[in-house]
Amino acid sequence: MLTGAGISAESGIPTFRDAQTGHWARFRPEDLASPPAYQRDPEMVWEWYAGRYRDVLAAQPNEGHRLLAELEAHKGAGFFLATQNVDGLHARAGSGTHGGTLVELHGNLLSARDEKTGEIFPLPAPEGLQTPPVSPNGNRMRPNIVWFGEYLPEAALNAAHQAFAGAEVALIIGTSGVVYPAAGLALEAMAEGATVIEINPDETELTPLLTFSLREKAGQGLRLLLE
Repeated sequence: MLTGAGISAESGIPTFRDAQTGHWARFRPEDLASPPAYQRDPEMVWEWYAGRYRDVLAAQPNEGHRLLAELEAHKGAGFFLATQNVDGLHARAGSGTHGGTLVELHGNLLSARDEKTGEIFPLPAPEGLQTPPVSPNGNRMRPNIVWFGEYLPEAALNAAHQAFAGAEVALIIGTSGVVYPAAGLALEAMAEGATVIEINPDETELTPLLTFSLREKAGQGLRLLLE
């Protein structure tokens, strides 16, 4: 499985660019999510991510997240879910806890990374979050997010390549199909003979290339497919 922003839209989570409203509308994405921006003004970058962190924690997993967790409980070790989302809602719905694998390709808003050691630590509750946060090692931490100009985590990406290349059936849910290398996973599965099913209310660049497409939102499409 591969999921994108569409599966979290039903939980009220805006896309990265949709979240750039109010004070943040005057910034380019690269001003908020790139290594140069962080080096230039870590306090501003953390202010942006602290706001998104609060919004994500206030949201709840929706039917799409829950149905994928139920599917994992049924499939067990044969289930693999790669997500482009950083909101942690798949894990909160139970994905990755029923014998399958959950891989967050772009990181997670609920954690931060020690700048010196690379260790990842959960963030405190929003009311106790001081920015920039400091790790238990005493070092400043950066958001645990893959920024513009950075590579996806090698282990996560390799696991996704292996899973999709060996899949019999792959679902592509709520993703535009334009962000690579994640979007290429669907094509890898197709090349190896898998049945690849897209669930998206809109046609995407992947639509003509895949086996089937359901023009539905994530939750409704998954419910119809699994029924």
